Amino acid sequence: MIPIPHVSVLQGPIMDFFQTLKIFTFVDGTLGAGGHSAAILEAHPEIRTFIGIDQDPQALKISGERLVKWKDKAHLMAGNFSEIDSYLDSLNIKGIDAMLLDLGVSSMQLDQPEKGFSFSRQGPLDMRMNPSEELTASEIVNTWSEQKLGRIFRDYGEEKRWRAASQAIVQARAIKSIDTTLDLVKVLEPVLYRGKKGINPLTLIFQALRICVNDELQKIEAVIPKILRRLNQGGRLAVISFHSLEDRIVKNAFRYAASDKEETSGIGGVFISKNPQVKLITKKPVVADETEVLKNPRSRSAKLRVIEKL
Repeated sequence: MIPIPHVSVLQGPIMDFFQTLKIFTFVDGTLGAGGHSAAILEAHPEIRTFIGIDQDPQALKISGERLVKWKDKAHLMAGNFSEIDSYLDSLNIKGIDAMLLDLGVSSMQLDQPEKGFSFSRQGPLDMRMNPSEELTASEIVNTWSEQKLGRIFRDYGEEKRWRAASQAIVQARAIKSIDTTLDLVKVLEPVLYRGKKGINPLTLIFQALRICVNDELQKIEAVIPKILRRLNQGGRLAVISFHSLEDRIVKNAFRYAASDKEETSGIGGVFISKNPQVKLITKKPVVADETEVLKNPRSRSAKLRVIEKL
């Protein structure tokens, strides 16, 4: 039995940003344990259709139990938020009034050793958020070239010693396959520099593998334009990110959607006008206050951005 995690990250600010809306159709693209959604459904009894999406079957089971009070209006979908159009089309829904994305891996998943997300717990090198997908971290670690490994550690983990990490993996797997999280830790700890301050560099390597396994950044980039097309006028999209790569994608997509100019770099400073699709509700990301960070250390890295459809 997986316990329901603590209060969802940045729940207070999210409730505030949705407070003034009349929400008839709400989508939670990263349902998890259903904490955010339960609070929104409670605060907005006018909701007629709720759609919750998650690629983790255990999360859907837990959230289904948590949201049973609203079962007559709730539709829980197994899959990734990037397929938002398919889910809405299946319910014959044209537009939505609000949507939430809480990106990255959840505390619930980190606490399951069998998922292989944590370098501090023994588990298989899996890292699939959706267990029906084929690609695993084990396949990447044990079969991908040194060059490809280095690229994902550099680009998705922003790890400075990406060359040393990829080289150590290739040398180690030539002797014995790297099958578990702690096998990988044993290979990498001697070659990753760990100063007195800052996060454990293993965090960055595991992050890079997880992002690659689940194709996370490409899915975030692809889904935002889809959501904007589906948002009704006055509808809002809220996105919580947990590391700079996610936040950069969200920030740039939101700024472009809010701009009245096309990107014109490289064509001699000519400005091409366009109609802005949204207005920025948050000019800067909202972060957790000290009280929330003390209660939930994971919230320390959370950044919330919100836009409203024009």
